[in-house]
Amino acid sequence: MQLILVSGLSGSGKSIALDVLEDAGFYCIDNLPATLIDDTLEFVRGVGYERIALSVDARSAALSSLPERIAALQARGVDCRLLFLEASAPELLKRFSETRRRHPLAGAGLTLGEAIAQERTLLAEVAVLGHRIDTTELQPKVLRNWIRDLLGLGGGALTLLFESFAYRDGLPLDADWVIDARMLPNPHYDPVLRPLTGRDAAVIEFLERQEEVQQLLEDVRAFLGRWLPEVVRENRSYLTVAIGCTGGRHRSVYLAEKLAQAFGAKWRVLVRHRGLAAEA
Repeated sequence: MQLILVSGLSGSGKSIALDVLEDAGFYCIDNLPATLIDDTLEFVRGVGYERIALSVDARSAALSSLPERIAALQARGVDCRLLFLEASAPELLKRFSETRRRHPLAGAGLTLGEAIAQERTLLAEVAVLGHRIDTTELQPKVLRNWIRDLLGLGGGALTLLFESFAYRDGLPLDADWVIDARMLPNPHYDPVLRPLTGRDAAVIEFLERQEEVQQLLEDVRAFLGRWLPEVVRENRSYLTVAIGCTGGRHRSVYLAEKLAQAFGAKWRVLVRHRGLAAEA
């Protein structure tokens, strides 16, 4: 089991950290009392999750016991790491002023500045347990990238959908990038191949003999290989690549299947054929 504990000062970016972990497939729970960590892990593991992220803040009951709890989990073989986010007091004052959100420890006669200082004191023992990230000068996009790199999440957060479609039915509304395959040789004009689809062996054999088809496939593979890492750095969780031909049965289906095979080893890949689904 892999457990990431997220803690830190309010306003320092803990929610961003949890968002990154959730996009990477972690089961995430926010503001969990430290006393419930063990029971929560057993429950979550019981329903089939092995990667868990828990956020623990200064209001957590039994916060002082967190070092012992982490040591006990590691002794039991749990891959447990703690991520601690912080920022300077002036930056936190600025962030709370801009968002107009109330600090969790505000009230009881405390000013915002005093609440920030008190929280820093309460979390001092927790801060030394894990990897500390000072977010004072970090934009949210940069912070997301730092967390991915630190935890080795890499490009696994992206789900890549290859979607074939028929131009006669219009462009898919969910398409991010569109590849037009209508200039390629069309199996539709072969009476034997016409009733088949781009997933059938005879159509595949026909298209693999066509130099233009293979050149387009290679060009698209090279394009995606170059630019998908940049998409991930833009913090995208999903990208839809739509491939269209006239009828959405042969060329686009073949290309979508081939691209899914090419990128399936590195990325989470889905394939959808709009033209074939309409016939089902």
